[in-house]
Amino acid sequence: MTTAVYPGTFDPITNGHSDIVRRAASLFPRVLVAVADNVRKHPLFPLAQRVALANEVLADIEGVTVIGFNTLLMDFVHQHKALVIVRGLRALSDFEYEFQMAGMNRRLDASIETIFLTASERDSYLSASLVKEIAGLGGDVTPFVHPAVKAALAAALR
Repeated sequence: MTTAVYPGTFDPITNGHSDIVRRAASLFPRVLVAVADNVRKHPLFPLAQRVALANEVLADIEGVTVIGFNTLLMDFVHQHKALVIVRGLRALSDFEYEFQMAGMNRRLDASIETIFLTASERDSYLSASLVKEIAGLGGDVTPFVHPAVKAALAAALR
């Protein structure tokens, strides 16, 4: 049973993230959504809340587990006996960074594959940063996030 890991900060989880998880779950029997405790990115939500939101948003997808982590990604992958890292690509601008990360991960462990899933056309422009900016300026984020995330954004940005 192949386990895939979809890592990210998910601050907050968007409909684009959910789409990648759904598609990964159709390819792999077990998908771990690895929520990074990346304090360098200065997340709006603490790790526990990002994990809770992801659990709520992804609850209906079979084979998906959400786990927070604060280690090297490859250590997390090894700990959970995963064989694949899933990354989403929105635009060409994402590719350079993701290609670099995949190359470094391959140097750390050549037995772990990275696969890229391109964002759906509907979500190709969507990012958590843009969602936070829209919400922070009083815009409607309904088309971009789950209702629980919209409520959490409203509470955090009051």
